[in-house]
Amino acid sequence: MATETYRDRWGVPHLRADNVLALARAQGRVTARDRAWQLEVERHRARGTSASFLGATALPWDVLARRARLADTARRCFEVLERRDPESAAWVRAYTEGVNDALADGARRAPEFGRTGLAPGRWEPWHPLGVWLGAHLLFAGFPAKLWRERVVRHLGPGAVALFATDGPGTSGSNGWLLSGARTASGRALIAGDPHRFVEDPGVYQQIRLACPEFDVVGLAVPGVPGIAHFGHTGTVAWAITNAMADYQDLYVERLRRTGTAVDALGPDGTWRRAARHTETIEVAGGEPLELEVIETDRGPVITGGPAAPPAAASAPPATLSLRHPPRVTADLGFGALLPLLRARRVEDVDRAFDAWAEPVNVVLAADTAGGVLHRVAGRVPLRAEANRVRPVPAWEPGHDWHGEHEPPRAGLTDGIAVMANQRGPSAPLGVEFAPTHRADRIRSLLTERADWSADDMAAIHTDTHLASAAPLLDRLAALGAPDHPDPGLTPEAARLRDRLLRWNRRMDAGSEEAAAFAALRTAVVRRLAAHPVFAPLAEPSAHPEVFLPWLALAPRIGFALENLLRAEELYGVDRPAIVRAALEEVAALPAAAWGERHRLAPWRALDGTPHEDPREAPFTEPGLSGDHDCVLCTSAVPGVTDRAARGPVARYVWDLGRRENSRWVVPFGADGVPGAPHHRDQLPLWTAGELVPVVTDWARLEKETDA
Repeated sequence: MATETYRDRWGVPHLRADNVLALARAQGRVTARDRAWQLEVERHRARGTSASFLGATALPWDVLARRARLADTARRCFEVLERRDPESAAWVRAYTEGVNDALADGARRAPEFGRTGLAPGRWEPWHPLGVWLGAHLLFAGFPAKLWRERVVRHLGPGAVALFATDGPGTSGSNGWLLSGARTASGRALIAGDPHRFVEDPGVYQQIRLACPEFDVVGLAVPGVPGIAHFGHTGTVAWAITNAMADYQDLYVERLRRTGTAVDALGPDGTWRRAARHTETIEVAGGEPLELEVIETDRGPVITGGPAAPPAAASAPPATLSLRHPPRVTADLGFGALLPLLRARRVEDVDRAFDAWAEPVNVVLAADTAGGVLHRVAGRVPLRAEANRVRPVPAWEPGHDWHGEHEPPRAGLTDGIAVMANQRGPSAPLGVEFAPTHRADRIRSLLTERADWSADDMAAIHTDTHLASAAPLLDRLAALGAPDHPDPGLTPEAARLRDRLLRWNRRMDAGSEEAAAFAALRTAVVRRLAAHPVFAPLAEPSAHPEVFLPWLALAPRIGFALENLLRAEELYGVDRPAIVRAALEEVAALPAAAWGERHRLAPWRALDGTPHEDPREAPFTEPGLSGDHDCVLCTSAVPGVTDRAARGPVARYVWDLGRRENSRWVVPFGADGVPGAPHHRDQLPLWTAGELVPVVTDWARLEKETDA
């Protein structure tokens, strides 16, 4: 046996090789065959060259990638990896060799290459690190600092807490660990679901990697070797969620031109030469863009430049640099990936995550010997509190970095650990966290029993109770008693009010009450967003387009609605009148079920349009249960849309009693090629909340190739 590729009935690749490097090449090859288009999109995004074939819609990202110097950072990180950990570097190199072996074959399978005229390129060893950087640059949500700056400027510092939620972030997750005392088998279970933008092809790849050193099943990131986030080695399993840590800083820069050079004012009052060069971004169907790239002692300048006006108290910061750990340390944490595959006990997982860098995650792990782990992993710099909250002036002292936080650790309570982006062990590291609704609901459900099995976990994954509905329902209840409603209400509005107060608060796809509640919430959000007191927050922003989701007023109000409705006073806003008017508006609408409005809206690289294939039925957006604060976190954006672009990009259950009892599912399928048998075959299961068995018996798999 050199290398063997097997598939299960869902097309999931199971790879077996004689050694680690051969296995890495096999992983690269199978990923290139199954996900060639996805790999090339991500490689180009890391290089800031995606507009060259996707057109002007991709230009805002390419500008950010170039200005943030993603490609240069990835190259530096790989060079350091080669010096410090040559084995891991060779392993990454072998993966890219495998990608190059099969990329042309994979491109011939994928119709997107023909549609765009894109020719498959050649992968270099730093490209997987670039893919990782590109996927996680906005993961910690540093643009939220621009929002806080805006809020403080127009409403004052006290307003920041009113809008303090996880907002329109790009990431989140549920995860939970049950010790053996809580399971039928007497051994631990780990389960959960990462929440991101749902993409087609999916952001996770189900895979198995086996060689004489290890045999691991898990969810890989296409373009990156190994199994970083969710894996089961047979004797130990691990999973992560976003720790909501703050580890990226924005500095307001003062720049000046000196001839063709650029100088930046430092905290000691000295002007120092900044690195500067120009790059050209090619744009399919458009004119190329000449871009000036500048880097100060703080970091790359991501918006503005020497020609931008100086910041004033009444104006947003015009020129901002970004400082984040990989650019400073030239370490992306790839030294953790091979040790994770080789892990046998939680102590091994723990040591592996000591090398983790970015993104900062909460980790759960358990092993067959009864060991458990609950910790934070990643690099968070020590610096002034102001750095964590808003952009800080580069020319003032006191905003430098001086060391790193010790990653916090936690234990289990009553045999349970829950991670759902809430304040927990990572509380000292962050500024804003998710509301506790998902975490509280998961813990409440898990404490009901002490005999859980892997098959039971789907019921937790798909729970639709919406605790965050309470403040708006309380406002409805204040509009009179059930039999004596507010005399200002029409009969239709009074009946709707009473229906919603009797509603079970479950966001089920078939529920008309859930749809009516969502419509009421949207109407309230839009009225609040239109109130004159918030008008300054609705003004167009001068910041780059890629940051606008963090600066849009309606989503901010929608995700902070609980706070805004419960606040003792809200700048003189007549909230009862707004709720009453919204109720009347919704009462006049035709009835509909939640799933008719709440539909999956996945992202696709080609202008967001489906990649249809004559062999495949046209894609119909499925109706979904769930909502942003449900355990079944299919995120609508209140005040903007009921469609769900974010949601569980995978679900998993790792059984430490018997690995073959483990379960998983992804939104679409194992194959990224339209028309392929396994392109969308898991979608009906994902929509219904069902899980696919993890197959570990090689005899039950179909052999595909020897290589």
